[in-house]
Amino acid sequence: MPFQFSSFINDFNNLNRVLPTPRSRKVYKKRFNPMSLRNAKFKKKYRFSKRNTIKIIEIIRSDLSSDNRGGHIPIDIQVMAAIRYWGRNEIQDDGADIHGFSQPTLCQICKRVARALATKRPLLIKMPTSFSDQIRTMNKFSQIREFPKVVGAIDCTHIRIPKVGGPSGQYYINRKGYYSLNTQVVCDASLKINDIVCRWRGSTHDSRIFRESRIKQRFDDGEFNGRLLGDGGYPCTNILFTPVLNPRTDSEIRYNIAHIATRNTVERCFGVWKQRFRILLTGMRCSLENAKTTIIALAVLHNLAIDLQDVLPLTDDDVNDDNQADSTENQERSQQEGSNQNLTRRVFIEQYFSTRNQ
Repeated sequence: MPFQFSSFINDFNNLNRVLPTPRSRKVYKKRFNPMSLRNAKFKKKYRFSKRNTIKIIEIIRSDLSSDNRGGHIPIDIQVMAAIRYWGRNEIQDDGADIHGFSQPTLCQICKRVARALATKRPLLIKMPTSFSDQIRTMNKFSQIREFPKVVGAIDCTHIRIPKVGGPSGQYYINRKGYYSLNTQVVCDASLKINDIVCRWRGSTHDSRIFRESRIKQRFDDGEFNGRLLGDGGYPCTNILFTPVLNPRTDSEIRYNIAHIATRNTVERCFGVWKQRFRILLTGMRCSLENAKTTIIALAVLHNLAIDLQDVLPLTDDDVNDDNQADSTENQERSQQEGSNQNLTRRVFIEQYFSTRNQ
């Protein structure tokens, strides 16, 4: 019988389907130890000094567990890999390769570390509650430009997130045309975040976020002796002072100068926060719920950096004008709403900023 090549190919293919396919051998990547870097390079890559990084790891060590499946990933490496990704906003696949594991593993690590840090929120993100703490906070604000009785500066900033689907997705689009979470922050004179709300859609106005926030309810209940300072996007009340839109007297001009300089602490807080963690500036690349958890985690890390006096040098590339633009729009929007002065603010200006009191 003559040889038939087509029949031979069919028999060969049938044989391959019968024989078992050899299982590929798993290859473990070589682990990289970030502590082997020099101090200056380590801080540039991992946003904290080596000593302070170790302190942060110890704070959340009990809330994390080592991954013992296959290649063992120590807790120290998990925390440093997550902070590096948030700080430098590298491509996850590249960040995973650097530390010796896969991109899905880094994604899960960032989620676990963010949750562990977020559990420390009650300890590290809190308003001054005791009378002595409030007096200390007010004194620090007063040292800026002699603006009395201030316990916090308030503002909102937009943090970019991936596209949100569904019928409510359109409400996450802010005025600049991208999807975001409008995040409200109250900070003190040392740029420390004392209160944060990061659950509102990007299209929500700052004044509504404050009106429905827990921090406003606490002020209305008389929990604090001082008041907040906000830009013109907020209504002027007895618990939150805004600038005078059209100052006509020397007292009002002096009030505005002191108000702007004192309230600027929250703008600087945003700048320092986003400079250390570039993912806040360029945008999250995770699910909506994970983005909210990560924002809280980065606020906790920001406060830890201030407590540990870990300063990250500011470069020209880190300057962010988004918040200044928001403030300008809020001023214009408030001017369109009307210029009725708040009686409490007028009395306050006459008491502390009139020429006879200088």
